[in-house]
Amino acid sequence: MPEHSPEPFQSASARIGPPRALAAVRLSTLTTVTTSPGRQRAAIQVRAEQLGLELIAEAADLGVSAHKSSPFERPSLSAWLQRPSAYDAIVWSHVDRAVRSVAHMSQLIEWGRQHATTLVFGMPEEHQPLVVSPQAGGNVIRRCMDLAYAAEQEARAISARLTGAHEALRAAGRYGGGLVPFGYRKAPHPSGVGWCLVPDPETADVVRLVVHDVHAGLSLVAIAGKLEEAGIPVPRDRHAQLQGRPMGGRRHGRDFERFRWTAGSLSKILRTPALMGHRVHKGETVRGADGSPVLIGPSLLTEEEFQALQHILDARSNGIHPKRRATSLLIGIAHCTGCNGRMYFATRKAYSYGDYACRASARGTTCPAPAAIRASWLDDYTVSRYREAFATDGEVTREQLLKDGVRVTVAKGRSGGGPDRLAGPDTSRLTFSIGGLPRQRQP
Repeated sequence: MPEHSPEPFQSASARIGPPRALAAVRLSTLTTVTTSPGRQRAAIQVRAEQLGLELIAEAADLGVSAHKSSPFERPSLSAWLQRPSAYDAIVWSHVDRAVRSVAHMSQLIEWGRQHATTLVFGMPEEHQPLVVSPQAGGNVIRRCMDLAYAAEQEARAISARLTGAHEALRAAGRYGGGLVPFGYRKAPHPSGVGWCLVPDPETADVVRLVVHDVHAGLSLVAIAGKLEEAGIPVPRDRHAQLQGRPMGGRRHGRDFERFRWTAGSLSKILRTPALMGHRVHKGETVRGADGSPVLIGPSLLTEEEFQALQHILDARSNGIHPKRRATSLLIGIAHCTGCNGRMYFATRKAYSYGDYACRASARGTTCPAPAAIRASWLDDYTVSRYREAFATDGEVTREQLLKDGVRVTVAKGRSGGGPDRLAGPDTSRLTFSIGGLPRQRQP
């Protein structure tokens, strides 16, 4: 019998009545003519009846992108994921309604194992649903990862098409949607078609005050503290205000009434050419056929003022840095044990190497035990364990690690110590798993 058959629900027989199931519905864009939620509910109902499940509730996240948010970051579903004892299974109509990322699929499977919850993907185009029990074997896990990888590739293709559609807007100097640069707000385009940007009376002066503080020698950390004390909203919250929505929201599994200023968020504002009124794409000025900048609104800083600001910021960041990689090997794979958040590659001033470090503070959260480890050590450890687990000696890429559901957690190390700490990683701090299952090193 296939591993995705209804058998996993036999363990629920100790409870009186059929196994309880949560229906999960998600849609990226909701319109008045959308029929997808209804089709999803119908597919979920069919599979629930086929598997003998009792649907007790629904988690509906309409207008929520699976490409941009994990199941643990969606308003409705995340609240249910914090109450796993209320049901025995979660049913989606298809894998892409649950995730569009192999990393998110790995997290979801691991959560199911930890809470003894079965995951069901309806797969209406097939005779049987894909059922992932807490005890699911390698074939089922691999199939989930393959489907998640296909959904991730499809999401990237859709994103590429949308990017092409926005090129004409960029060339015309029109605002094409998304987060408005801090210091601006949208307004009707002078041509009468579409939108452009104009200085925001409430935040344009904030930008100028921040620039003044930078010239006065204040650090970005100190300036962020001043903005927090003054109660000035961060760009994301100001954007929500301008759209008539409440500030704050859910980020990295936590709910916030409003988001915090950080040195990183300030740096993004001060580094963007949008301060000169330029249309910006991927951090760079969009230029016309003649090479001149495409303007999307009046400037808050002249070109001379902007370049003087960059000179100060560059001078502060001088140091010996390791060469940055386009994408570090373990992004989305390495996690901090203290907060379960992702670890990111960080350079170290005056050193030729960098670290993977917990970035909870940059996300506006607090980690009780932030971890850090030399990047080359963790890369070598992970590649070694992967080759050992899959009996291969070939090149190991980030895409392979994500597709196979590899996850490495790092616990906080002790302070102090002697020269032995420079010999290599303390492997007792590290946990290596595939598809949520810890892998033990063979003797």
